[in-house]
Amino acid sequence: MSTVATTAAAGTDPPARAVPLLQAALLAWRRWSLWVLLAALVVSVLVTLVWLAGRYEASQVQSKLERDAAEAVTDIRSALALNAQSLQALQAPDRAAPWGARAAQLLRERRELLRIERRSPGLALQEHADTPFRPPLFDRMHREDQHFDTTLACATARRFNGPAYSSTYFLPRVDGLGVEVIDLCMPLTADGSITGYLVATYSLREILSNLIGRNLTRSQEVSFTEVDGTRLALHGSARRGTRMFTAQQLLDLPGTTLVLRIENWHSPPSVFPNVLAAVVTAMSIALISVLVLLARDMRRRLQAEHDLADALAFRKAMEDSLVTGLRARGLDGRITYVNPAFSKLVGFAPEELLGQASPLPYWPPEHHDEYQQRQAIRFAGKLPPREGFESVFMHKNGTRFPVLVIEAPLIDAHGRQSGWMGVFLDLREQRRAEEITRASQERLQATARLATVGEMASLLSHELNQPLAAIASYATGSLNLLAPPDGAAPGPTVVADVQMALERIARQAARAGKVIKSVHSFVRRRESMREAMRAQDLLDAIMPLAGMQAHKLGMRLLTEVEPHLPSVVCDRTMVEQVLLNLARNAMQAMDDPSVRDRVVRITAARAASNDSGGWILFSVADLGVGITPEVADRMGTPFFTTKAEGMGLGLSLCRTVVEQHGGLFEFVPNVPRGTVFRFTLPAYRPKVAISV
Repeated sequence: MSTVATTAAAGTDPPARAVPLLQAALLAWRRWSLWVLLAALVVSVLVTLVWLAGRYEASQVQSKLERDAAEAVTDIRSALALNAQSLQALQAPDRAAPWGARAAQLLRERRELLRIERRSPGLALQEHADTPFRPPLFDRMHREDQHFDTTLACATARRFNGPAYSSTYFLPRVDGLGVEVIDLCMPLTADGSITGYLVATYSLREILSNLIGRNLTRSQEVSFTEVDGTRLALHGSARRGTRMFTAQQLLDLPGTTLVLRIENWHSPPSVFPNVLAAVVTAMSIALISVLVLLARDMRRRLQAEHDLADALAFRKAMEDSLVTGLRARGLDGRITYVNPAFSKLVGFAPEELLGQASPLPYWPPEHHDEYQQRQAIRFAGKLPPREGFESVFMHKNGTRFPVLVIEAPLIDAHGRQSGWMGVFLDLREQRRAEEITRASQERLQATARLATVGEMASLLSHELNQPLAAIASYATGSLNLLAPPDGAAPGPTVVADVQMALERIARQAARAGKVIKSVHSFVRRRESMREAMRAQDLLDAIMPLAGMQAHKLGMRLLTEVEPHLPSVVCDRTMVEQVLLNLARNAMQAMDDPSVRDRVVRITAARAASNDSGGWILFSVADLGVGITPEVADRMGTPFFTTKAEGMGLGLSLCRTVVEQHGGLFEFVPNVPRGTVFRFTLPAYRPKVAISV
């Protein structure tokens, strides 16, 4: 027994020693990783310190440059204000010295001024004086060529009732160079009215040279620039270094704005002096930070795992509770996921579907080849329509049923397509609801057609009187010809007259039959069937009945069909009723003594649409009294009518029929008067099979 125990102990000893060794190795790896992280932190702290020191010195240089720029703008603004006062003083009369002499003296004292002009209220030049330190400004270019900027400045000065500056402009010189200048315009007033203007021209470079302190321009470059950075004037020179600092300040003057820019080059910043103290402090903070970060990282990992588990459970519960089927397929066509709703839809368990490739078990056998070909087209990269498509599936028990399929690419976390995700909706209940709605609508249409029979009876009696009276007349004449009073046998002439009378009797009887047949085919109830119909055929079908009412009311009925118009897909009887109802409403709208031109125009043409299949637009236009806004708000509401004997169902039924066909029913004012009712029907196009 001792031997057995020893053997057992020896057999279990190596695994027992392996576990502590593995744990020790794991702890050692964690310890070294912490030291490596600590060393990396120390290096990063040192680099950060050096960088911060450089940033500190650079910020000091930049701050000084910003202060210099602000002081320079203040100096320029103060000097320009002082110059404005001096220019204003030129307006005061002085008998001892004429205006020209005083202006020349001011130009000698203010080197930044190049020219002073005195102008009339209409800006005509009266007197001027040029600086003695430069050739005349306009020796090459006439003053009138630069009159536009001065005019704008004087207009601004007149609006401000004070000095205003123009935009800067360039004046070329005879020596091939030029100067960038700006004009100051001051209104001269007397007794509250403007008696003229004083225009002074400044040199931008001389402003920088004379109005800014020497200490700024000695070691820096000062310039005026446009807002987009274009340099206008430059003064000063900076010693070159390894880094350039720039400061900009806006010089806001009445009427214009300039940008003052100061640039300075600087040598590399020195290292922060007390690096050792900073390193020790940073290392201590870094060591504590490592421990805090490790604990925080562990808590975040645990929280992330918990959140991920909750998200997966939530998604699973949501997918299991859906009544729509979900199916995922890989790029090879094999099913990788189905939800319970999809399994219930096709009758197969998830285990029977996962891993299946084409032909899939819920495909009808008669469609295997067709679905296989369409699936190959899909996997080749042709995307399905975003609104989905209809298909037919087979339940496990063999029954076929329609489904709506919405499919989209399945994208993974790296942005690559890993398959296809499909959503499937069972359309059986929707089909049954549509059938019930269609049957109800047919019954309602039949009721509406019967309601119109009473209104058409009076028209039929009027129209049938004529063919019946003609038939009676021709029959009486024929009998008289066949039985003359003298009892003689009828001759050849009598036989020919009787034959002609019989032909006319047949023609009038056929006419009466067509009228009765049109009403009968319109009123009788039949199953709704949509078929491709020519627009001309629809208009021809309503012409006998509509023509009767138009003839009775003394109106004209015009039809117009666009050439080469495609057929429409519709229920013929229902659409004919819509056209007939709209035509009768149009005729009744013009049954007013104030309407002179009584014409009803029925047209059919292509509708403007972005749909590739297209739509056909039908319109019925009248020249009646039109529709008031109060009636338009309630038009089409069931049982609302403006007729004394109307039921208020006609337009409501018309709108319902058109919307069942997927079209749009509306009415707009006609020009010059009346109303246009129009609706759209889908054009016929061959059906194109779509992939499953």
